[in-house]
Amino acid sequence: MRKNKAIRTAVFISSAVLFLSIPAVPALADHTDPIEQGVAGMARTLETYHAWEINNKEQAEDKSLIKILRSDIISPYANLGVSKADNYVNIRKEPSTESEIVGKLYRGCAADILEWLEGDWVKIQSGDVEGYIASNYLATGRDAEAMFDEYATKYATVTTQTLFVREEQSTDSKILEMIPGGETYIVIKEYDDWAEILLGADNEGRDFTGYVSKDYIDIDVEFKYAISIEEELRIKAEQEAAERAEAERLRKLAEEEARRKEEERRAAEAAKKAAEAAKRNEQKQEQTKPSTSDSGSLSDIRSEVATYAQKFVGNPYVWGGTSLTRGADCSGFVQTIYRQFGYSIPRVSRDQAVSAGIKVNIGDRKPGDLIFYTNSSGVVNHVAMYIGNDKIVHAANSRQGIIISKYDYRKIYRIRRVIH
Repeated sequence: MRKNKAIRTAVFISSAVLFLSIPAVPALADHTDPIEQGVAGMARTLETYHAWEINNKEQAEDKSLIKILRSDIISPYANLGVSKADNYVNIRKEPSTESEIVGKLYRGCAADILEWLEGDWVKIQSGDVEGYIASNYLATGRDAEAMFDEYATKYATVTTQTLFVREEQSTDSKILEMIPGGETYIVIKEYDDWAEILLGADNEGRDFTGYVSKDYIDIDVEFKYAISIEEELRIKAEQEAAERAEAERLRKLAEEEARRKEEERRAAEAAKKAAEAAKRNEQKQEQTKPSTSDSGSLSDIRSEVATYAQKFVGNPYVWGGTSLTRGADCSGFVQTIYRQFGYSIPRVSRDQAVSAGIKVNIGDRKPGDLIFYTNSSGVVNHVAMYIGNDKIVHAANSRQGIIISKYDYRKIYRIRRVIH
């Protein structure tokens, strides 16, 4: 029989955790409601909650007390509000529509309920934002639980050294991947003994998923927080900075191409005057390579490429896209990065794995190298750029966009070096 693993329901974004409180539950038949302690805050245990409800319903003689407990105490979301606004609701400094706006609580974002006020206002804390919103924009208790599947994101963290990802919910099923301990993946759907996790996107832009045993993972559930006005301005500034970085890189590329063409023209004239055809051909071959005179060594250029690629973390994944700011798929992302440094590589990851640069051993990996991954049939279906320190940057999938991951978050097929 499978070990009964609890689901840790943490409410946070990034490393922050939303602190929640649960009213004291009176004992029934000497049975208490256990609460699992989570890292950096409180964690709600949904499986424990439902088991408590069933056990006490069978043991308690006072059915009215069970009804009170279920409606007023038991819900894991008793003091948690989830925004049900069509888009977002403004968070005010004071309980008045005339008061200053200090943040925005978007639909599906969570908030700790600090105080219910007389009338239609409630005081909340969501992330770093504290203030007041109209109570009719908050779902609470059972209503909040009903929004759980739609707006919360579940993450599975591997708790064993290496875990097999299966094609089906069976240990006899085909192994799709071997994933490392400590790495975290999005959970697509939970079952009794198994969880379907997101590994990436396939060559058609569809989710590439597989099944893992729940005996070897911890599952955390995350809501998003409100965004402050200052944070909103910061995100906007970061997006504008990424756009400026891309524009500056394109400007430098245009200058490098113009300089290279001028060098080619002068070399051609000198070769023609000297009538040295062999030397002219040699100069053309040498001068068609991207210039390294301003950028230093090849190692420096590789590091510059890897650093530049990280400027677009957080931007969207779009299948078939090649825009660093408006959306790209995995191969479009790395192709555009290299194109903006004057290097041409194929568009599709399968072709990149064959002809982009030279093949290198995994132990010789350097920043800027391309790392390729395959599906269960051995067909290349993903590419990422190595950035050093055992990390990659890649356009992962439509749910996560461009992110940074461990380089071995999936089994590695091949590594190729474009700049050599």
